[in-house]
Amino acid sequence: MTQKQDIIPFTGYQKLVIFILALTQFTVILDFMIMSPLGDMLMKSMNLKPSAFGIAVSAYAFSAGISGLLTAGFADKFDRKKLLLFFYIGFIAGTVLCGMAHTYPLLLAARIITGLFGGVIGSISMAIITDLFALQQRGRVMGFIQMGFGASQVLGVPIGLYLANHFGWEMPFFLTAALAGIIAVAIMLRLKPVTAHLLIQHDRSAFIHLWHTVSKRDYRIGFAATALLSIGGFMMMPFGSAFAINNLHVTNQQLPVLFMIAGVSSLIVMPVIGRLSDKISKFKLFAGATVWMMVMCVLYTNLSVTPFWLVIIFNILIMMGVMSRMVPSSALTSAVPDMEDRGAFMSINASMQQIAGGVAAAVAGLIVVQQSKGSPLQHYDTIGYVIVGISICSILLMSRVNNMINRKIKDKPADVKVDEVMISEGV
Repeated sequence: MTQKQDIIPFTGYQKLVIFILALTQFTVILDFMIMSPLGDMLMKSMNLKPSAFGIAVSAYAFSAGISGLLTAGFADKFDRKKLLLFFYIGFIAGTVLCGMAHTYPLLLAARIITGLFGGVIGSISMAIITDLFALQQRGRVMGFIQMGFGASQVLGVPIGLYLANHFGWEMPFFLTAALAGIIAVAIMLRLKPVTAHLLIQHDRSAFIHLWHTVSKRDYRIGFAATALLSIGGFMMMPFGSAFAINNLHVTNQQLPVLFMIAGVSSLIVMPVIGRLSDKISKFKLFAGATVWMMVMCVLYTNLSVTPFWLVIIFNILIMMGVMSRMVPSSALTSAVPDMEDRGAFMSINASMQQIAGGVAAAVAGLIVVQQSKGSPLQHYDTIGYVIVGISICSILLMSRVNNMINRKIKDKPADVKVDEVMISEGV
């Protein structure tokens, strides 16, 4: 890849695809994010211990990871639009069940169902993006698609808490399902079939196709890079609110404001980083953002009682680092698989991300100690140092991914023959 690249403009249909997939991603992330602010209400309503609630949260991640592995074998055997619609409808059903669950076993089952369907949606979306967008466009696409993370913090946490306080904890789930239902109709009516990969699909069984994908050395490097990124990114999250309240003395009233401001900052940063990653080296941007995040994480995890305005600044700076490495790393990883393997690769890759996130939360739980309710968290600074070590390894692995892509481009300059794909899709 050259240091500076020409910006390839989007077609009208491509803009529509970005809009639909961004909204789809928003609802999936919103469903996952809404569990955290509802924790206190759910635990009191169902008489749950924190450990039981933690299992309910992690159940989504692990079921999503398992689902990705199970679907990887046949992810490239169908029209990607139909596959997206099937899993999205299942996700909607699971979200409705979450709102209807009034016992812990039912809630746990509902979260597992939601994870089984919702965990695959991101990988299908990634496969669609890789099919319909050139590598030189994907940084901007990822920037817009991943704005769902920031939007879920801006809208999901404050609105979810407001609705739960006034109408009960079930209402955020029903609202998410209603919004997702509207988006499902848009997918059905406006998204065109995505079938170009079927023209070059080999006649392999689902299991053989899965094994073929896993057995490729270059693919395994991509999976490892994704897993390390997820472990480093998820380690601080489970105890972020507890650290802010018990160590930094942020109040419960200030916490939604903190989430909202951090989310707004990510909404501003993501499109800028996406455009930048299409103009300069994606790997250099990733490496620089990772170093920035490492420094901010160490400083933040070593804070004690801190003024609220300074906590806000630190959260914005950390968010800038996290988001600025997500966009170029996603764009780079999307270029690893061949067209006939993209669905399987993205499914396995999403599984690695989900499972790694669950592992990160579990490891963080083993590191952090709290002597009593309301007392400061201990060893949270250790998590910051662990993130540094993991992040250094992720830079090295992403460097190998970048080198693989450079070789691929030299061997086959158009990594994706986008014009041919779009013609076959009627774009």
